Amino acid sequence: MQVLKFGGSSVANAVNIQKVISIVLQAGKQDSTIVVVSALGGITDTLLDCGAKAANGDEGYKEVLQKIETRHLETVKSLIPVTQQSSILSLVKKTCNELEDVCTGVFLLGELSSRTKDKIVSFGELLSSQIIAHAFQQHTFCTWKDSRELIVTDDNFGSAKVDFEETNNRVHKFFNSKDNLAKLFVTPGFISSNKHGAGTTLGRGGSDYTAAIFAAALSADALQIWTDVSGMMTADPRLVANAKNIPHISYQEAMELSHFGAKVIYPPTIQPVMTKQIPTWVKNTFAPEDFGTLIETAPLENGSLIRGISSMNNIALLSLEGSGMIGIPGFSKRLFESLSNEKINVILITQSSSEHSISVALNTFDADKAKEAVDRQFDYEIKLRVLEPVTVEKDLAIVAVVGDHMRSHPGISGKMFGTLGRNGVSVRAIAQGSSERNISAVIAAKDVRKAINVLHEDFFETTYKQINLFIAGTGNVGGKLLAQLQQQAAFLQEHLRVQLKVAGLATSKKMLVRSEGIDLGNWQELLSEGEKSNLQQFVDQIKNNNLRNSIFVDITANETVATVYDQLLQSSVSVVACNKIACSSRYQNYKKLKDLAREYNVSFLFETNVGAGLPVIGTLNDLRRSGDTIKKIEAVLSGTLNFVFNNYDGSRPFAEVVKQAQDEGYTEPDPRLDLSGTDVMRKIMILARESGEKIEMEDISNDVFLPASCMEGDVPAFYEELKKHEAHFKKLYDEAAAQKCKLKFVAKFENGKASVGLQHINEQHDLYHLYGKDNIVLFYTNRYPSQPLVVKGAGAGAEVTASGVFADILRAV
Repeated sequence: MQVLKFGGSSVANAVNIQKVISIVLQAGKQDSTIVVVSALGGITDTLLDCGAKAANGDEGYKEVLQKIETRHLETVKSLIPVTQQSSILSLVKKTCNELEDVCTGVFLLGELSSRTKDKIVSFGELLSSQIIAHAFQQHTFCTWKDSRELIVTDDNFGSAKVDFEETNNRVHKFFNSKDNLAKLFVTPGFISSNKHGAGTTLGRGGSDYTAAIFAAALSADALQIWTDVSGMMTADPRLVANAKNIPHISYQEAMELSHFGAKVIYPPTIQPVMTKQIPTWVKNTFAPEDFGTLIETAPLENGSLIRGISSMNNIALLSLEGSGMIGIPGFSKRLFESLSNEKINVILITQSSSEHSISVALNTFDADKAKEAVDRQFDYEIKLRVLEPVTVEKDLAIVAVVGDHMRSHPGISGKMFGTLGRNGVSVRAIAQGSSERNISAVIAAKDVRKAINVLHEDFFETTYKQINLFIAGTGNVGGKLLAQLQQQAAFLQEHLRVQLKVAGLATSKKMLVRSEGIDLGNWQELLSEGEKSNLQQFVDQIKNNNLRNSIFVDITANETVATVYDQLLQSSVSVVACNKIACSSRYQNYKKLKDLAREYNVSFLFETNVGAGLPVIGTLNDLRRSGDTIKKIEAVLSGTLNFVFNNYDGSRPFAEVVKQAQDEGYTEPDPRLDLSGTDVMRKIMILARESGEKIEMEDISNDVFLPASCMEGDVPAFYEELKKHEAHFKKLYDEAAAQKCKLKFVAKFENGKASVGLQHINEQHDLYHLYGKDNIVLFYTNRYPSQPLVVKGAGAGAEVTASGVFADILRAV
């Protein structure tokens, strides 16, 4: 004997039912078959709606009844030949008339009891199973049997408990009767009756349970659950795009996953077949050739310590705390007794080792009733203030990692909670069974999608790790970065298993956020059609989208943009800053950002603040982390100034050389930041701070070479002033040349003091042979006391700066 169950989507219409018939006829060639069917897809909810309308005095229930009848009549007409329709059409009409009588009674009474609700919803399975049985009669001899005559339960209407002794006797008697000549039986799922014959139901999803009851009672060779997906998945495919099919799974693992939200199979289904060790297949009606999932005693290994990740929404956490619980027996008993008396199901339990608090997770719709019950139970202790009134947190969810092979393997919990922590997912409660088969965590409901995705990436080694980038600034450097991201996308995915997805772009005029990603081949056009830019709204969208592995990339020189870093870091969004303003702001703010990054376990990286794409800050940090001490830093940190003084020899105006530097993209948007030394001051201050020094801008001396009048007015006025002071610049050059020296704008940090200024550099100095726009940094340390560690190379330019930002993004990954 084999049992096949088909869900609502599998029997939603005549076309689908024909697929079911084909599957069953093929399976029937092997063995006698029991077919258990659900109501037509969506009918159960429609019946409940009908009953609710009737109970509320809404005559609209009559329209709903008409739709139910019409749908079933149309299914018959589409499924069964005209010459064979008469009897089943009459049966459908008669059954629908009975349903109308029940609903009319509910309407007149204005009351819908659990017993009556069970009566109403039972019509869905009764109608579908009889229609399908008639359809089978066109192909083979088939017997329809009312499950209410076989499955006996208690009086808990809505979710009745099965009397297995009586049920098994009835099932054996009917299916093993010598008078039963059929090899194919069709029965309605979900419905049952109590010992007095009153209709009951087995709970939503109970058709699976019906099939399992029959399979276990008859020691069937196999149970097949046919649905609209190809088996159980490693995670909910609606949440995780890269979820995988689970071909083999144990009964216990399947039970855990289904309990915590895997909708493929109804949780109580597992127990009867597990007891008899009956192999259970989960198969896809619409892709019957797919392997599906085989639930068995000793499944094949899947190469991972876990089988799947599941989640359950609409969770509330009820917590009881107080010193009066410590060392006093009976508190837990009273707590659970008070909940049991209200028929409230507890999903998860956790208690502190100090016995000071105990928390339980339950369905949100039970939360208020649960609080009232527990407060009432502990009213005396609360009044004595040895216990606090019960607290209830809502808008929560449970994520669960499930796998038989987690047992005795250290590090699974650490990996799970480390992964959640790195993505800013706060865990409110934790539970792990003694079997070590399930690790569950209560988290905020808004974090479920992110949590499931990052856990799936870490545990199932998906083909790539997805990184979501939000980029502010798409100018010269930003444009180059976007081009580099597009160019390297395939390489990163193939070699580093990283997918960099740009989910947001913002400029001073427009912004665009798309959680599914922005096409980098068309980003300019898409951004131009975006909404009007608003920095705070852009930040709010980053936070509200709550995408996993998010990185904010600031490629502006905007002070306002730098003020939002703290919001992002506190939302567990990493920050990569090309913008120097934050790190060169007041020391207190710089330290705050560094501390936030550590506190929220994210990255705050700003390598391009000094030396564009050169590994200056990274090298400095490596020295310090490895135990070295910085004694002195000497550097040329302005690619602009180095370019200018390498190209100025008095043969053409100083202003012309500066303009060339700006045109070639080496200067800040306002060249005066470079020529005044302000930009170099910021850079040496950042290096001093990264060396461990508490230093502010006013602590840095600046030997300014630019005449004061050049700092007045706008940028065009600046160039006019440069022309007026050509003699001044010529004199600076001539004085250096007379000493066979070059002009270099040098930054220096030593003994806690920092300075910048124009210097004469002779040819014996390390800074002498520095050409074009190059930067150079000399690190004198305990390990490099006389011969410094040198970092040298291109220190300006959109392409190299973009590559430095790109490198920081990969470090954050």
